[in-house]
Formats: sequence, structure tokens, C-alpha cells
Amino acid sequence: MGKLVVLKLGTGSFETGFPVTLQIGDEKVRPIVEITGELPPSPDIPLCYHQWQSIYCQLKFSGRPIGIPKQSKQTPSLADCQKAADTLKFHLNSWLSSISFRPIRERWLEKLLPEDHIRVLLQTNDLRLQKLPWHLWDLLERYPKAEIALSAPCYEQVSRNSQPQLQVKVLAIFGNSQGIDIQTDNQLLAELPHANTTFLVEPSSKDLTDQLWQQDWQILFFAGHSATNQSGNQGKIDINQTECLTISQLKYALRKAVERGLHLAIFNSCDGLGLAREFADLHIPQIIVMREPVPDRVAQEFLKYFLQAFAGGESLYIAVREARERLQGLESEYPCATWLPVIYQNPAAMPLLWRELHVNQNSQQISSVPKTPTRGVINRRKALSAVMLASIVLTPLLMGVRYFGLLQSWELMAFDHLLRLRPQEQPDSRILIITVTEEDVQAQSADRRGSLSDEALDKLLAKLEAYQPRVIGLDIYRDYAVKPAYPKLAARMSQSDRFVAVCQVSDPQTSKPGIKPPPEVSPEALGFSDIVIDPDHVVRRHLLALTPPPSSPCTAPYALNVQLTLRYLYDMGIKLQFSPDGAWQLGKLKFKPIEAHTGGYQGINALGHQILLNYRSFPNLEAMTSGRSPTIAPRITLQQALAGQLQAHAVKDKIVLIGTTAESFRDYSLTPYASSGGKPQEIAGVCLQAQMVSQLLSAALDGRPLLWTWNVGGEVIWVWGWAMTGGLLVVYLRKITYLGLAVGVAFLSLYGFSLILLILYSCWVPLVPAAIALGGSAVILVAVIKPIKKS
Repeated sequence: MGKLVVLKLGTGSFETGFPVTLQIGDEKVRPIVEITGELPPSPDIPLCYHQWQSIYCQLKFSGRPIGIPKQSKQTPSLADCQKAADTLKFHLNSWLSSISFRPIRERWLEKLLPEDHIRVLLQTNDLRLQKLPWHLWDLLERYPKAEIALSAPCYEQVSRNSQPQLQVKVLAIFGNSQGIDIQTDNQLLAELPHANTTFLVEPSSKDLTDQLWQQDWQILFFAGHSATNQSGNQGKIDINQTECLTISQLKYALRKAVERGLHLAIFNSCDGLGLAREFADLHIPQIIVMREPVPDRVAQEFLKYFLQAFAGGESLYIAVREARERLQGLESEYPCATWLPVIYQNPAAMPLLWRELHVNQNSQQISSVPKTPTRGVINRRKALSAVMLASIVLTPLLMGVRYFGLLQSWELMAFDHLLRLRPQEQPDSRILIITVTEEDVQAQSADRRGSLSDEALDKLLAKLEAYQPRVIGLDIYRDYAVKPAYPKLAARMSQSDRFVAVCQVSDPQTSKPGIKPPPEVSPEALGFSDIVIDPDHVVRRHLLALTPPPSSPCTAPYALNVQLTLRYLYDMGIKLQFSPDGAWQLGKLKFKPIEAHTGGYQGINALGHQILLNYRSFPNLEAMTSGRSPTIAPRITLQQALAGQLQAHAVKDKIVLIGTTAESFRDYSLTPYASSGGKPQEIAGVCLQAQMVSQLLSAALDGRPLLWTWNVGGEVIWVWGWAMTGGLLVVYLRKITYLGLAVGVAFLSLYGFSLILLILYSCWVPLVPAAIALGGSAVILVAVIKPIKKS
């Protein structure tokens, strides 16, 4: 599946800078990444552009406007034009490498691979930005299958009453051709395969309007003279030697054409950005225009290369990029020819393919399955064909239903059930949990703030540091300063290289303001406490990192558990690295973030860097503190620790987590596990952090696998295989008793395979869709293949 990148440049100017928002995601789904940045002021860029444009427009070549104005008596040379172009390219790339824009650049490199098919939409209303040669951005040049298009910030999808036709319907308008050769364009369009092209040569406005109203055009083509006015918001085309029209003068006819299926408009003429900006208000899916005056030869060669690639099966974006890059061979005569063609895209529309516009006459209609006789025994070959057809129909239907999230709640319930059946594991001895219980809270001084007073924390940290833990994590919010009476505590929090505190990132979507970090702690010693909660309020995902909003009081990019893990592993020579494809790497452990569609999750918000949370299943699952949290690791209460019951061997070189389990503070989350009464089991926040730390440590050091899922192809084959199994059982087992037993065994096998794959390989496979496919195909085949002998 291709990638869609949207680069939104907000209101601003080259004198004050531009706010920028980057969105990255798969085609046809919501973006999985959104990050904001800023392009700083750069008044030199418009100056460089105008200098280049002034030189370019004074060059002597035959173009498709009527006379390019010459502003100087001395004609500049091609070398002058190339030098101005190089200067503009240098300033543009320097601007796009600025520090305030670097987070966008880094996230782009992290999320996109060089082999990805990428559509990049530059969304802005600023004409000066649209005129820049964005294809020269050094970042884009790393991606050979990427092409950038312009788009307006405001758009909508127009419902179209159009179907593929036997031949692509093209309306070719040849306007005023004074001083240019449009016969080559004519010949190229006449030779298009699977196309029915109607040519209008220098039509009157009435003839043109009538044609737009009367037929269902799919592609509109114009060759001739055109220009954009000084404001840049309106363009005009010379349809004959006496008449010129703007898009607004053809508004009603063009709007009707769009509603009836007009997918693409090509203006192979000069200075077409005004036409594109005006045409965008009619919400046409795609427009191809030339940014500047275009030499005749360049226009002809671009059309030839584009039609060859597009009609040959390439997508619109790849065809435009290929045709544009092939113009480089003309740049010794026509400098900057590769700068001219550009796509103007309606973001609500999908990219166009030539084969979608017409019906392949050689394709055969799929025959419907013949009705099966109600008596007698059906032919075995026909029965197998019915099995194949049923499985091929049922599998994509199920995967489609699954894609839209209709099976998600069932799949999560099944996943939780399988998790509870895994063998027990021992507690993680590398972690020590110090809990602040309700009794600990009441035993502290009355002037405490929160669940842990300054006095108690000061004493606790003093005892812990004497036993040399590797790292200490405080999972208790302290959005206030240490009291002056405890200067040693403030010094420990600010100077200790083993102390990590917690804060909460704000969430604009839920209006959560976030919680500030302790003022004494440096930003490098902070981790966020935010977790990802599923719709049923259960925590099944592990949020490793995110990009905090600019307004958030907490700016920590990594989770508390990640900070603790990285500091623990650092002493062992293991550092966090990133592979070329953007995956995280800790030693030999490599893991990629989950996406919007992963396993049973469909269309989730995959913000930040998330993985599935592989809970440690341990003995004494029902052992609780305060009646709730199971023991993931050794633990001790605050009063016990302060009373001298803390042993040196339990602390030295360990990760110590401090957090509250007091009922009055309600820091609890639901887990996939269940208590003896069948209710979802709750876990204290500090124990949840311990689970996440243990997951990362065990994967990096012990080889304990992370939870993972197959790709879409593997899941489709798995579901299809079980659909085939259900159908084949019906074909080969005619007695209802045997069939019932066999289907029951098949369901048990599916259940067993799913559990074994989860236990041995930590692989979450589609149990629910496969079970529906197995039972559904059996029911369908029973209804189709009659009679089945009754026992």
C-alpha cells in the first residue's frame, strides 16, 4: 500500500515564517503520524525566485503564451538562468534544513523507506510557496517513487455518477495556436489506446459549453495560449483568436462535468497555476498544469512521455514524475524544463489509474455458480469449485468487515482469553517495587502534598542511594517544588544521575491539560506516564515514545519505563539505536511500532511509538496488595523500607520503582487478566510501569519475544485456509454426525494452533475471523451441496 504525506503550511510569510504540520499514513486510512514544526523567516527565497523568473522569462524561445514580455534590452544567457536556478535551489534546501523544521525532517526519515510509493501533498494557499520548485528538495530526491503535488487547504469530495466505459472519453480543446505547433499534441492524443478523443479546434464559447454539458467526459485536455493574472488567483485560456475565457466563466459547465465523472484536467499551456487554483474550487480530483511559460518543444515532449507512462499502467503521480524527469535531456536548450509540470490535487480524491477509466474488453465475466440439484449426489469437481468460490468470496468479505473494526471487540476478548492460558513466569528479580499504601499515606505528616511527603521521600532516597541501585523511578506526580526545609532532597532530585521522575503529557483531543514535572528535575531525567487505553478501558498496548504538543507542560519524549530501561541497559553497553527502516533496536532486539491496522486492532489511533504489551504471567496471580495488584516483581511498602527492612541485595544494581497503591488515589488500570470472580483484574500504575520495564528488559537481555502479528497477506492466507477447511469437510464428509464431529475437531485445532503460536512464538493470529470463516464456509456449502445423508 502506498504512503500519503501531507505537508500543511499555515498562514505566514517569508518575512515572519510559516507554521508547518506533517501527516504521514497509508493511502485510504487516517494518518498514523502528525507532528508540527516551523519554517523560519527567509526573505531571500522570494528574491531568488523573482531573479530566476526574470531571467527565465527573458530567454528567447517559442512559448505557449502570446509574447513573453522582455524587460531588458540585453538578453540573458542560459548560463545566467542556470546560475539563478542553482542559487534558488541552495536557499530552498537551506531553508528546509533549518533547526525549527528538523523534527519534521527526522520524523519523515524515520517513517518512510526509499522504496515506498509516496504521494506528497503540499497544502497551502500561498502563491509564492506554490511557485517554488519543491521537487528539488534534497529529502524528496532520496525517494525515487515519490512525487509532490499542490493542494488547497479547503476541499471536499464530490459524488460522481460515473462508471468505467469501453473507451476513455477525452475532450481535447485546441485554442488559439498563433506562433505554436499543436499538431504534435493532436497526434499524441489520437494515438492513445482505449481512448475515444473528441477534438475541438478553436471552438466558440457556446460550442465548448455545449460539449461539457452533453457528454460524460473523463479527461479534459487544453493546448494553446494561457496565462495567470497578477493576483495569481485567476487564469485565462485563449479558446480561439478572438475569445479568452476564465474558469469562472465556464463554472457551471465544468461543475456538471466533474459531477458526471471528470477525473483529470491537463492544461499543456503556459503559466497555469491560476487555472489550477480557480479550478480547485470545483473540486476536480486532479489537474496538471505548467507553473511558468513553457516552450513548445517542452510541452510536446512532456505530453508524449506522460501519456506513454500513464496509459502504460503507471499511476498518475509516477507518470508525471517520470515524464518530468525525462525533460532533463532538453535542459541544455530549455533550462529548468523539469521545473514546469506540477499536479494540483483534491486531497479527498484518490490518485488516478488509466485502467480504472475503461473496461477491458478482453476480460471475461465471472460466471455465477450454477444451482445445485436438490436430489442426488453432486459431481465432486463441481463441489470443489463451489468450495473454492465460497472461500474466495467469504475471505475478503470477512477481512473487509474486520478492516472496519466490526470484529475488534470479539478479537480482543479472544486475545485476552488466550493470554490467561499462558504458562506462569517467575517475578522479575531485576526490579524492586516500593509501594505507598493507604496505611503509608495516613502515617505521614499532615502537611504532605500528594501521597508522598518531602520528608518521607528524602529519607527513602537516602536509604536507597546507600545501597546503590542502578536507577530509581518515581511514579508519583510532583508538580510542585521541594520545601526549603529539605535542601538535600532538592539536591538529590536535581543532581542524581540515577533518579528519574514522571510527568503527564497534555492531550488536546480529550482536553487533558497534562501535569508538570518536578521543577528540580532536568528534562533528561523525565519520563511521561501516559498510557494507551482501549475502548473497553483495558491496557493492551505499550506506549514507548511520542511527540508532546507544543503547549504541553510535560515535554518528555520517552515513557518513564523506557527511561528506566535505557539507563539500566546503558551500564551493560546496550544503547537505543534506529535501523534504516525506522525500527527501534536495543542490542539484538529490533521492534517496529504497531500501525492503525495491526492484528485485531483496526483503525486505532497509533500515535507515537507503540508496541503490544506482553504481560508477564507469573505465579500467585491472585496475590494482591490492597486487594488488587499482582506481584510482577519483589515489593516492599514505604513504612517497611523506612523501618529498616530494606535489604542491600534487594536494591543493589536493581531498578527501583516508587509508586502509590493507596485506594484514595485510584491509580489503577484494567488488564487482560481476570480475577477469581471473572471481573477484569486491576493493576496499580507502579506495577503497570514494572510490567513495561520487565517486557523491555526481558526482550533485550533474555530473548523473551515481544508480541507480534502477521502482515495482511499472512492473515488473509490464514483465514482463507480455514475457510477452505470448512468447505472441504462438507464435501468429503456427507454424514451429518461425522461432519459435526469433524467441524468440532477443526474448531479445537484452530483454538489449539492459536494458543500454541501465542505461547511459543508470541504471535497473535486472527482467531475470530478464522473461526467465522471455518463455520461460515461449512454452513454455505451445506446449503449449496444437497442432500447430505443423515445418520
